Amino acid sequence: MDKTEPSLPFMQPAVYRILDANLDRAREGLRVIEEWCRFGLNHAEFTEQCKHLRQELATWHHSDLRSARNTPDDPGTGLTHANEATRGTIAHVLQANFCRVEEALRVLEEYGKVYRQDLTEAVKHMRYQVYTLESQLITQHRHQKLHQAMLYLITSPSETVFETVEAALKGGLTLVQYRDKDADDLTRLNHARALRRMCHEYGALFIVNDRIDLALAVDADGVHLGQHDFPVELARQMLGSQRIIGRSTHNGDDLYRAIQEGADYVGVGPVYETPTKAGRPAAGLDCVRHALEQCPIPWFAIGGIDANTVHDVLAAGAQRVSVVRAIMQAEQPTLAVQYFMAQLDQKRRSQMGQKFAKQDSITDPWM
Repeated sequence: MDKTEPSLPFMQPAVYRILDANLDRAREGLRVIEEWCRFGLNHAEFTEQCKHLRQELATWHHSDLRSARNTPDDPGTGLTHANEATRGTIAHVLQANFCRVEEALRVLEEYGKVYRQDLTEAVKHMRYQVYTLESQLITQHRHQKLHQAMLYLITSPSETVFETVEAALKGGLTLVQYRDKDADDLTRLNHARALRRMCHEYGALFIVNDRIDLALAVDADGVHLGQHDFPVELARQMLGSQRIIGRSTHNGDDLYRAIQEGADYVGVGPVYETPTKAGRPAAGLDCVRHALEQCPIPWFAIGGIDANTVHDVLAAGAQRVSVVRAIMQAEQPTLAVQYFMAQLDQKRRSQMGQKFAKQDSITDPWM
């Protein structure tokens, strides 16, 4: 050892305090994540993984490390940051605590090298387990939000696109797709980056139309592909398992292929003729009825759906709808979103009531 370095006995109290603090930090972060897995997701496997990691860390939290704790003289106890004062969404809470756990494990791995080599090896293994858990949890969180989404806004080019989207998000919108076929790449990159940030601030999913490269560049939640875009299998290889992939479908064959290819959701339509898909004939309400019977994944009726047509679309069996002009050109996008959400929620409640009534008629011996 270099003679200019402090001796191990001199370093020991500091190293012990570092290990003690980071064992606490890692276990605390894991507990925060575990609570969401347990009560938010009702996911037994994720909950058990978090609990196992906490308990394994506890076996390393020996009394010699705890006894080195010196909170009154710790200059870091009063340190804070403005970003820690609030968390905009559950996703922000989870992200912050995964970062806390991963940083703490890295510290334990490095300082463990001058304490016990077996601690270093154990923590290194745990760190990769946490990375995997984070990836799985992000995927689960995204897909949960996708399944919960009833209304899907697809943007159109507009000088007020940011104001309109934010107004829609204030109305409760949770799923946005950025679509602009004509802008140059730099404009699309800047718009997509800003919209992604805005959507995540409101806890909404952000999807990019067509462009896998753009989705990756701005860290979007996923991509929506047309019938003549990349195959879903290839898109999945490029995007990984975490991100959502949607596919447009216009008939039964398209729908069947999209399901077989592994799309996470599909658009079904156009139900009515729309300038968004100029020249494509309307598929009519029959496509909605077909999807109701044949589609096991989330699907959104799309094409010419507005305040005047949404009732017929819902009556045909749709539970989710995509809209463009009905929100992008609305005088009050917030109210437009709230109107659609109210209609969709009423439809869902009605279906749940019918389902429970049917179950009661089967199980109630007095019926």
